[in-house]
Amino acid sequence: MEWLDILKRIEAGENRRTEFKRGLGDLSAVGKAICAFANTEGGILIFGVDDAQEIVGVKENAEKVQERLTSFFQSGCSAPVSAQGGRHKDPNGWVHWIEVPQQRGFEPLRYDGRVWVRRERSSVEPSPSELQELYNAFGYILTEERAIQPATPRHIDLEGFREYLQAMGIDTHGEPQLDDMDDLDNRGVLADLGGVLHPTLYGVMAFGKEPQRYPQTGNFRIECVAHEGNDRASRVLQVSDARGTLDEQVRRAVGWFSGLGRFESYRGMIREDRPLLPEKAIREALVNAVVHRDYAITGSKILLEIFSGYVDVTSPGGLPNHMSVESVRAGAHPRSRNELMANYMVVKGLMEQRGRGWPVMRKTMREFNGTEPGIVAEITHVRVTFRLDPVSI
Repeated sequence: MEWLDILKRIEAGENRRTEFKRGLGDLSAVGKAICAFANTEGGILIFGVDDAQEIVGVKENAEKVQERLTSFFQSGCSAPVSAQGGRHKDPNGWVHWIEVPQQRGFEPLRYDGRVWVRRERSSVEPSPSELQELYNAFGYILTEERAIQPATPRHIDLEGFREYLQAMGIDTHGEPQLDDMDDLDNRGVLADLGGVLHPTLYGVMAFGKEPQRYPQTGNFRIECVAHEGNDRASRVLQVSDARGTLDEQVRRAVGWFSGLGRFESYRGMIREDRPLLPEKAIREALVNAVVHRDYAITGSKILLEIFSGYVDVTSPGGLPNHMSVESVRAGAHPRSRNELMANYMVVKGLMEQRGRGWPVMRKTMREFNGTEPGIVAEITHVRVTFRLDPVSI
């Protein structure tokens, strides 16, 4: 871009694709703007111009400014930025500019560990729905073996990983032993990305210290909601988030559900307390949800919803590997979307024998209140429904 083009940009003022800076400062604002332009429609960042569109010039040595910017393009963001720079000596001082094209790569560009997009004249973090659309635009497909780039091996709980190996009957104390990084890599907890080891989605969700801390995984949790009535339009009585690793999510969601209370009924003069639903049925539904959900859908979470007459467990994504509702009800041979996660939950003792999930829920509900669990499978979600005890409501 030539100087006359820059002058026209300055005269037009800041907008979605143009931003002014008096100087470089500590480059934090520069990093946000570069990421935002790259993730949105591209744009130009002009230094040496104030908010009133007056040229004030950059006081720093022009060569050093170019060196700082060039270095930042290479290492300041989560990936190198293909930007072009320019400069012009105005009577009021040096004016520098950066042209940032719209970029599409492995995933959205990040600065300071966060994704930024352009909204009018500002660089902001996207909402969950905007973030999902952005990942879709980049063609990001998240599977359990995909590396989570912001995560590092130090974010993996090594002690938890060793306990998992011991639960599988693997001796973690005898000699010889693999190096920790080699062991984590061999077992799918880490994956090589550009010559650097990063935790995989499986590694983060099974052994991560804070699994929901990353942009891709923030919604990989269970949201628990108790409604007053029979639909989502009714008043919400209680809300909770079950976060953590896969097994922690299930245990926390089951614990929340169990704490909601019990039904009170009488048989003659004898009072009987009954849970809302058998813990075994709820646990099985939640385990299936965290194991079989479609983790490519990064903007949705699992829902555990309690209504006045029934309970729903909704998991993002359709049934895995071309399974049908009929094959699920028949207890067909399991075809997991996420095999490593399924094996993890089996070892943790939270998952019944593979393929036994639906028969277990069905038998448990029949014995509890004589009802059958329901299942609806769409392209966007799978929902399991349990009827509450009609006698006790």
